Amino acid sequence: MPLIVSAYVYDFSGYYNFNWLNQFSISDDEEKTFVNINAGFDETSFIIKNKFPKSDLKVFDFYNSEKHTEPAIVRARKVTLEYLNTQQIKYNAIPLADNSVDIVFLLSAVHEIRNNKEKSEFLSECKRICKLKGRVIMVEHLRDVPNFFAFSVGFTHFFSNKVWKHVFKQAGFRLTKETKFTPFMSIFSTINN
Repeated sequence: MPLIVSAYVYDFSGYYNFNWLNQFSISDDEEKTFVNINAGFDETSFIIKNKFPKSDLKVFDFYNSEKHTEPAIVRARKVTLEYLNTQQIKYNAIPLADNSVDIVFLLSAVHEIRNNKEKSEFLSECKRICKLKGRVIMVEHLRDVPNFFAFSVGFTHFFSNKVWKHVFKQAGFRLTKETKFTPFMSIFSTINN
């Protein structure tokens, strides 16, 4: 069942064509700076750059081999194709100036930060680097009924809607919107204000 759901979510749902981003009306121009942050497995940076070729894309990886010990992420790191100039970072220190980024993409990565306080610190860093009206767009599986049926006890690797909304609020975001992308994935978006 997990393989069928993964095939549906990632291969057949349009996840990788990024048409689900159209709801955000993101423009592509040379003045824009986008950031894509992953947890050691980057499937999306080349797609983002292809979709927004004029914009400046910076890519960061917060993978920490001592903290992120899930066998799946260890295996994935061995086969991932690294985006040029990807920088290794700590979850609580993004090496960019305050108010310098238009969009931060967090695509199926942040659940690897297992501690809620650390998740809040990470999202605070994302807020810090966002320009006024800059946006964080995060896609995650949730610890919910559809993912239980899909992944059985493996759904405990994910976090609930309540946890995500709480850590966004702790990070200083006033309003976080959730929309469903398939029954198994949620898109969380917030605007820095």
